[in-house]
Amino acid sequence: MTLLDGIAARRLPTDRLTVNVLERQGDSPEGIPVVLVHGNISSALFWQELMLRLPEDYRVIAVDLRGFGATDPAPVDATRGLGDFSDDLAATLDVLGLAAVHLVGWSMGGGVAMQYALEHPVHSLTLQAPVPPYGFGGTAGPEGRRLTEDDAGCGGGGVNPDFVARLRAGDRSAEAPTSPLSVFRSAYIHAGFSSPLEDVWVESMLSTRTGDDHYPGDSLPSDNWPGFAAGKRGIANAMAPGYFNVSALAGLTVKPPILWIRGDADAIVSDASFFDVNQLGKAGIIPGWPGEDVAPPQPMVAQTRALLEEYAARGGSSRELVLPNCGHSPHLEYPAEFQAELTAHIESAAGLH
Repeated sequence: MTLLDGIAARRLPTDRLTVNVLERQGDSPEGIPVVLVHGNISSALFWQELMLRLPEDYRVIAVDLRGFGATDPAPVDATRGLGDFSDDLAATLDVLGLAAVHLVGWSMGGGVAMQYALEHPVHSLTLQAPVPPYGFGGTAGPEGRRLTEDDAGCGGGGVNPDFVARLRAGDRSAEAPTSPLSVFRSAYIHAGFSSPLEDVWVESMLSTRTGDDHYPGDSLPSDNWPGFAAGKRGIANAMAPGYFNVSALAGLTVKPPILWIRGDADAIVSDASFFDVNQLGKAGIIPGWPGEDVAPPQPMVAQTRALLEEYAARGGSSRELVLPNCGHSPHLEYPAEFQAELTAHIESAAGLH
């Protein structure tokens, strides 16, 4: 595990599993608690630069979710949505003695953060390029209407098997579009971005445990196009709309302030995502697409915006920040801007200005 100077790792036994956390050396246990939750096919390593940039009076912690980084590779019960991950997070924060925190979630981690906030108090929420509130794929309209009862086209069956094989093999090359490094360059960041820490980000991706219980999960046959449906095990299925839905966020009695940060060139979470099987069908990449009426691409950004507008209408506070020429990883691509916005959000929620 490649740690930057100033970052330390430790494994915490909880009543669920042993969880790896990264912490900033020298932080006071009494500091403002900020907890960072990574996304799919990554780990806490992705947060290190941000951890080092945040104010000294913060207590900054990044967690490895189950099956990523150095946390135990416990199986994922997809039928609970992202509940396994949010329950693990709760167990970890309990061991750390943190009753409420400022929670930052990226991509799938944004979904984990929203799920956690439905069940536990938080001081604030920051959602960076989050998974849509109605799951990934298989829904239509800003209201998140499910397209099929079996979530056809969603889950583990939609993941490129060569990419999974290259993760399993520890491929660090860029020899194929499905090499993790190539996927990082084409999907995680905007064109033209480069970082001397690219090898660390690939190391983080390669920590992903693969298989039916992990990434991507299993798959079931379907009579609906494109012939497969979400399974019941593993990470990709945990974000299928039949299992994951955090629209109840708008109805929280106590509503933490929410900051939503995204890039305008996000290849993964967008209203025309090429990680959405229906978008690939519309583009002719997957044959036999039955058309907009049956299998429309998911309006991912519109769905998140609609939920947060309802959240605000029902007494909450939310703000959308769109960074230009930015992909799926604002905290990597525009670190100064991300850190400034996050700090202002946390300090406003903490009543510091």
